Amino acid sequence: MHILEYFGQLFTLQNLMWLCIGATVGVVLGALPGMSADTGIGIFLPLTFSLPPTTALICLGAIYVTGSYGGNITAVLVNTPGTSDSLFMTLDGYPMTLKGEGLKAIGVTTISAFVGGIVGCLALLFIAPMLAKIAFFFGSWELFLTVMMGIIIIIGLVKERALKGLMSAALGFLCSLVGLDGLTGVTRFSFGISAIYDELPLLPVVLGMFAFSQVFVLIAENRKSIVIEEESMKGSVWLSLKELKNLALETIRGSVIGTLIGIVPAAGTTVAAGLSYNLARNSDEDPDSFGKGNPKGLASVSAANNGVVGGSLVPLLTLGIPGNGTSALFLAALMIHGLAPGTQLFTTNGKYVYGLIFGLILANVFILLFGMFGARFYAKITKVPTSVLIPIITVLCILGAFSFRCLGFDMILVLFFGIVGYFMDRLGIPLAPFVLAFVLGKSAELNFRRAIMLMAGGSATSVIFTPLSILLIVIDVAMLIWPFWGSIKKLFKKKGAQA
Repeated sequence: MHILEYFGQLFTLQNLMWLCIGATVGVVLGALPGMSADTGIGIFLPLTFSLPPTTALICLGAIYVTGSYGGNITAVLVNTPGTSDSLFMTLDGYPMTLKGEGLKAIGVTTISAFVGGIVGCLALLFIAPMLAKIAFFFGSWELFLTVMMGIIIIIGLVKERALKGLMSAALGFLCSLVGLDGLTGVTRFSFGISAIYDELPLLPVVLGMFAFSQVFVLIAENRKSIVIEEESMKGSVWLSLKELKNLALETIRGSVIGTLIGIVPAAGTTVAAGLSYNLARNSDEDPDSFGKGNPKGLASVSAANNGVVGGSLVPLLTLGIPGNGTSALFLAALMIHGLAPGTQLFTTNGKYVYGLIFGLILANVFILLFGMFGARFYAKITKVPTSVLIPIITVLCILGAFSFRCLGFDMILVLFFGIVGYFMDRLGIPLAPFVLAFVLGKSAELNFRRAIMLMAGGSATSVIFTPLSILLIVIDVAMLIWPFWGSIKKLFKKKGAQA
């Protein structure tokens, strides 16, 4: 069957109907705290048993694509990331909303997410087998160096407030150590509390720090609404050609970074978004404007976030290695329909695989439809009186925290971290380093200890001095130096002038 015929098979009534259902479910669940693409795929997986394989994969793929985008809406407008993947959207998205540019922020995150998703899908379509071979070379040491990219980003985020930033990161690392040791199986720092015997759950902590803390901020500042003046929600969701050109570099670079990081198993959206944001900030003429409502920062993370979708499916379809938790659910869907992942999947069952890939591309079009045409409706959230908004956000946070593990303790946990986040905000301690350290800390520790064990059991040089390892070390060192490169050049120039 020719590739155009693979594309044409999408346009049956059944496939289009399930594509629309999946896209709608994904964006709604993505926007609701506590829900995610994982939730939607988990719910719909049994419903797709009786469907043809192409239809089932198209539906699940649509949930994955739009679910990754849905959390951007609430992150930008009310500082409440619908999913943990949308954390970085709050850094510049919400400040744009506070400046009355909520419509523009939705336009930026929608177009960037669309471009990122398309780039990831094109990589999956044209160069999947070649890119998948990269995953074979990533052992524990290489994964540690990859995760370190995300951790080094903290330095770039806090260089103006180094002490407070390091305090925030240290607290995040400490919280990441709570629970079972990944190697020994011994629990740490749980203080006899069975609900955190295995770990501090991600979603209640994130919701507390970012969303519940904003409830206390809104109460303390006694605002009538998020956007104080009615006329301050100015502008349009449609970006001008000049604005699109201004965001092009960050969007394309973020898309490529997201796709490449997505291919690396367990690296995830946090590393991709953080790396993309750090590069955008360090290469910009005005890096201090990042975190204060710079559209380039929002574009860079939105593109990277959705680029991960296509990237994470590359090792899954070609090698059977899931790039993240969501793609692991896709593995179950493939196996249920009798499709074994591997290089032969593209030849023996090409119509199903290419049907999925073209379905993912079409699902990205739904991102544009939901974002651009629903923006004015979403923007009305910022004008809702805080007397109404505060109870809604509170209920969503508590229910979102509870739905994560169905434990009552998580409702207490989200309140506790909400209070912690509020006082950190009042004291000028940045929240982003805490979340980055918390999300990546356990992975960094586990892979580092595994690498040390490998070095102890054999030759350290054979682990460290491989071409891929050396390349990753060079990238890490470059990222470490880059935020201070301007200051270093000024220092050398000053010494040269004195000489």
